[in-house]
Amino acid sequence: MAGPPQYKWFFETTTPVEGHMHAISRTIATRQTRFQFMEIMETHSYGKVLILDGRIQSSQADEFIYHEVLVQPGLLAHPHPRRAMVIGGGEGATVREILRHRSITGCLMVDIDGEVVAECRKHLPEMHRGAFDDPRTRLLHEDARAYLEKTSDRFDLIVIDLVEPLEEGPACLLFTKEFYSLVRDRLTADGVMTMQAGMTKVNELFFFGAVNRTLREVFPVVAPYQGFISCFGTPWGFILASKGADPRRQTAEEIDRLLAARLDPADLGYWNGAAHLHSFNLPKFITRAIETNDRIITDADPLIVS
Repeated sequence: MAGPPQYKWFFETTTPVEGHMHAISRTIATRQTRFQFMEIMETHSYGKVLILDGRIQSSQADEFIYHEVLVQPGLLAHPHPRRAMVIGGGEGATVREILRHRSITGCLMVDIDGEVVAECRKHLPEMHRGAFDDPRTRLLHEDARAYLEKTSDRFDLIVIDLVEPLEEGPACLLFTKEFYSLVRDRLTADGVMTMQAGMTKVNELFFFGAVNRTLREVFPVVAPYQGFISCFGTPWGFILASKGADPRRQTAEEIDRLLAARLDPADLGYWNGAAHLHSFNLPKFITRAIETNDRIITDADPLIVS
């Protein structure tokens, strides 16, 4: 009589005292780049996954949730988005979501790690779906902050899709008041910024709260929201910041109407008017954690996630 199947397991530590296990069917690629250790594996539950420095970034089965939640609110908060920028976004799925909107004429992706992007382009076509080859896409491999400091370009949407600052290094300076001020200054008058901002589960809200508090020093409108990402095993926080547009004032009917006018809503698997209301209406313990957090992240006093 055959026993239970013997799996190889990948264990992801989500906090110093918690983790999440995935059964692995095969390892597709591993690479130590100049900046991080990259793995692409295939899991039994979620298909292919991208892992950077031991942390899952996205999975084939549910990346649509993460990337729609990250991108769509920002585009829908803008009256007529044309030019977008993605900071990070190695898999190309963030760019893919932006390009769904017919009004987009150009999308610049600045990801410092060209080796990761090359591996994703080769091994994760299910995620980027040809976004790198779209004529509207422009790809640069350089430091995003340095690029923003020197460019005179302005963008209707800037999406920050970066790993959290796990150690003191270049990433730390992409989560500070000074950096967010630079982002604000590179937005058009109606410009919007969205970003991923860490976990929103009980006892792990300090980073989410600190980023919110820091952004309030820079932007007049800061709207936190969340979504549950199954392969992460935890709810995840996002933030929309703008010079005036507030997604919390948009109704479900307005969101559905905008989607129907700007893209094919059938192409989306998660975002619609109901999901919009659900995401921006946060429970009391999260809003309380945000309101009571007074940590402002600066270049001189960066925040490191453990």
